[in-house]
Amino acid sequence: MAKALGLHILADLHGVNPDLIDRVEDIKNLLETAVRVAGLTKISSHYYQFQPHGATGVILLAESHISIHTWPEHGLATVDVYTCGDPSKAYKAMDYIISTLEPSRVDKQVHERGLVGSSEGQELRSILLNI
Repeated sequence: MAKALGLHILADLHGVNPDLIDRVEDIKNLLETAVRVAGLTKISSHYYQFQPHGATGVILLAESHISIHTWPEHGLATVDVYTCGDPSKAYKAMDYIISTLEPSRVDKQVHERGLVGSSEGQELRSILLNI
């Protein structure tokens, strides 16, 4: 039986309050708190403020990474959470981000990455979810 070494969650968050995703300070607080809530290990981070609107940020983790890119003028944030080890940590981080931003719609993909085990040539296993 194959085992996944990592879990990669991608989410497009629609209908987000623009005030929550416009400023780099808010994005930084969101991602840094998600890392703490999920019990992940931060190595470094980088954030950037776009003009006139929006921000982006990434946190490099011992487990992999978390990133966000925002379009407040469209009420849209795209989020990427990829972790190895305990998959519940990826879900905790993403759940925190979603619950904080309160989008009206979430388009989410969940991918098992780094499949190892008995079968050769295994393809990426993924689940597409509309919430």
